[in-house]
Amino acid sequence: MKLKTKFLLILVAVITVVSSCSKDDYDAEKQLAVDDALIVDFIAKNNIPAIKHSSGLYYQIITPGDGASVTAASTVGVVYTGKLLNGTQFDQATNTVSFRLSGVIPGWTIGVPLIKVGGRIRLIIPSTLAYGNESPGAGIPKNAVLDFTIDLHNAQ
Repeated sequence: MKLKTKFLLILVAVITVVSSCSKDDYDAEKQLAVDDALIVDFIAKNNIPAIKHSSGLYYQIITPGDGASVTAASTVGVVYTGKLLNGTQFDQATNTVSFRLSGVIPGWTIGVPLIKVGGRIRLIIPSTLAYGNESPGAGIPKNAVLDFTIDLHNAQ
């Protein structure tokens, strides 16, 4: 009986240690503050006349567009370039690609409706409105602030 009790205590201790090691200390509010400082520094160094949205997203309307308005539920056709703050390009669409705004990262869902069809916008997206504490694949590390320039060609 004593051996079983010791075994169970050791097993519980090992499980506790292993589970505590696998916990992620990610704090979205703390990360947003870190991202915000990075973005403020980036826009100052690059003289970008960006506006801060209440969500934490920064944007620059380059061309407002004069076509149809879009919403988060719209399907949009866009051409875009995505970069990290260090200038590394991780994605680009040189031909129009279409997708629902409700199916992309929150930074796009919030930012693209700030312009109309025919417009161009620059979105500087904190990681909390992008991929957060996850890396979606090669080229975008976890907690990455993303810098997109987006041309809105059409919407449905």
